[in-house]
Amino acid sequence: NVKPFGKERTVFFADDSSVARNQITRTLDAMQVKHISAINGRQAWDELAKMADYAESSHTPLKDMVHVILTDVEMPEMDGYMLTRKIKADKRFAGIPVLMHSSLSSSSNQQLGKNVGVDEYVPKFEPQKLAQILARLLA
Repeated sequence: NVKPFGKERTVFFADDSSVARNQITRTLDAMQVKHISAINGRQAWDELAKMADYAESSHTPLKDMVHVILTDVEMPEMDGYMLTRKIKADKRFAGIPVLMHSSLSSSSNQQLGKNVGVDEYVPKFEPQKLAQILARLLA
């Protein structure tokens, strides 16, 4: 079983829409990429913080455990902008790209994403475009 990226890759993603989560899962499965998901920004931050704590205690770089973080914008409890802001403010996440995946693809939303440190922005429900961007970020 040959991995397309030469080694195992993991994407962490957060989206409150089950339809979107299913689409992302199908895209990642087709790419043979492992994935961990959360249903809102708060759950995502809690899980990512636990992973960061584990990485620190096991002396493993977090960027060897999670290779890309993908987040929706509009989610209950914590939106994608706040999640990204928290990730970018925490040095343990240095070197892990954050990809914003949203149906809000206007230039003003993209600018808001850039303002909080989003590395890439991809419109929702465009699996080919998502796969292309992920392939580049995971290479």
